Amino acid sequence: MHPHHHSLTSVKIWGGCVEDYAPIHDWFDATKEQIADARHRALRHHSQGIFEAERVFGRTIVNSDGRAVPVRYIGEQHVKEDCGGRIPTVADWFRNIPLEGWMSRSYRIEPAEGAGMAPVPAPAPAPEDAAPRVRVYRTRDSRRVAPSPGRSG
Repeated sequence: MHPHHHSLTSVKIWGGCVEDYAPIHDWFDATKEQIADARHRALRHHSQGIFEAERVFGRTIVNSDGRAVPVRYIGEQHVKEDCGGRIPTVADWFRNIPLEGWMSRSYRIEPAEGAGMAPVPAPAPAPEDAAPRVRVYRTRDSRRVAPSPGRSG
């Protein structure tokens, strides 16, 4: 649903005009800049996103009719309209994201029992003839230095 149409619904519920609600609905859908399909909703369309909107816009707005409207209610309306009448949690969204090795710097992570998360495949072992990995650090003056002996990195 387009932010304008969310704003029209807000006007029907609380009065005022579209411009009173547009900034909040635009904020919820701004994540379409990163991913232009329904998956963008995983970033703000959940209970934590609703509370974040309240931190961004304040606890209430005063619409053009002079009525104080809780931002949380506006956020709940937006999320319910886009998510089939429910307000998912962050966990509801993340539960469906399979863990990849790069997400944990290739350390094996066992999912918590009952978490409903896909297991992470173990990283492939390094070939025996592969040179050991050495981290190179940059100093403030841009010199490249190797770690001191005995320091793991």
